[in-house]
Amino acid sequence: MLRSRKPAANKVKLERSPAKPPPRDVLTQYSAGVVGMGLMGTSISACLLAAGHSLHCVETDAARRRSARARLLKLLTHAVAEGAMRENPSTLIGRVAISADIADLKSAEIVVESTVEDIALKRQVINEIEKAVSAQALIGSNTSAIPVTDLQSGAKHPERILGLHWAEPAHITRFMEIICGQQTTMANARRAMRLARGWGKEPSLLRKDIRGFIANRIMYAMLREAFYLVESGFASIADVDRSLRNDMGYWITFAGPFRFMDLTGIPAYAEVMKDLLPDLNCATGVPALMRKVADSGACGVSNAKGFYPYTPQQARQWEKLFIEFNYKIRELADRFPEDIGDIPRSSRKN
Repeated sequence: MLRSRKPAANKVKLERSPAKPPPRDVLTQYSAGVVGMGLMGTSISACLLAAGHSLHCVETDAARRRSARARLLKLLTHAVAEGAMRENPSTLIGRVAISADIADLKSAEIVVESTVEDIALKRQVINEIEKAVSAQALIGSNTSAIPVTDLQSGAKHPERILGLHWAEPAHITRFMEIICGQQTTMANARRAMRLARGWGKEPSLLRKDIRGFIANRIMYAMLREAFYLVESGFASIADVDRSLRNDMGYWITFAGPFRFMDLTGIPAYAEVMKDLLPDLNCATGVPALMRKVADSGACGVSNAKGFYPYTPQQARQWEKLFIEFNYKIRELADRFPEDIGDIPRSSRKN
C-alpha cells in the first residue's frame, strides 16, 4: 500500500474502532470489487490492490477492459518508482481479475461503483451489484455530487449503501469523503471508515446526506467567485490562479479552514466577514465563461483545449507534472498528519 502511518499490528474485526486501520493481513483476505474501469475506476483499483485486497474489476466496454490490466500495471509501477510503494507490481496484478459480468462479484465484501455521474445508471448498477453480492457486503458509490439517499431508493439493503467520494489520482491522495444516506447505518459507516484508513486515506464522514458533500460544496463556492472576478474584469484567469496558488496553496494541505483560523487569529476573520460576505457573488446560474469554454468542446489537457492554450506536447507535460506533484504533496502531507499537533494522552497534565 502507499506509505503512510503504520496500521495497527493487532488483528481486529473490521466492524470495530474506526480510529485504526485494519491490519494488512485482514485487507489481503478481504475481497473487493470495482465496477467501471475509466480514469478513476483504474486509480481506485490501484489503491485497493496496493492496500492488499484481492480484487475483481468489471468493465462492459471491451476496449477499456482489454487495456485495464496494462493501465493498472503502469500506475503501480509508477508508484514504486516514486518510492510510494514497495510491493512488486507484477505480484499485485496477480491478485486482480477483470470481466464484463457483475455476477462475478459474488465473493466481494466491498464493491465500489465507479460509473459516470448519471443517477439512473448508478441505480441500475447498484441494483445489479446487490443481486450478486451477499447482504453483508458494503456498496460504495464513487460520486461527487449525487445524494446517496437518491441512490438508496429501491435498493434491497439500503443500509449498506454509502457514498465514497475519491479524489483523482485515487491511489495517491489522502482525500476521501464517506457519505451516509438516510438509511445508511452507522455500523456500516464505521466499517467503511476503517477500510478507508487501511487504504491510506484520512477519511471524512458526512453523517447527513447533502448534495456536493464537503469539498465540492466549498470548492464550487470558490469557483463561482473565481468566475465572477474574471467575468467582471477584476482579474485575469492567470491572476486568480496565481493568487490562490501562492496563498491557499501554501497552507491548505497542512490545515483546513477552521484550523487555519485557529492558527492565524479568529477575531480578524469575524471582523472581515461583516463587510465581505454580503459582497460575495451568490449567482445560481452557470457562469457565461464556463458555458462558452465548455460549449467549444474544451475538455482541458485531455484534448489540449481549456481555459489556457496548450499544444499537445504541453498538455502531456502538464498531465505528467500533475502526477509528480501529487506524489510530492502526498510525501509532504504524510509528514504532517491531521493529529500531528495533538498532545499524547499519556503526556497531558491533569
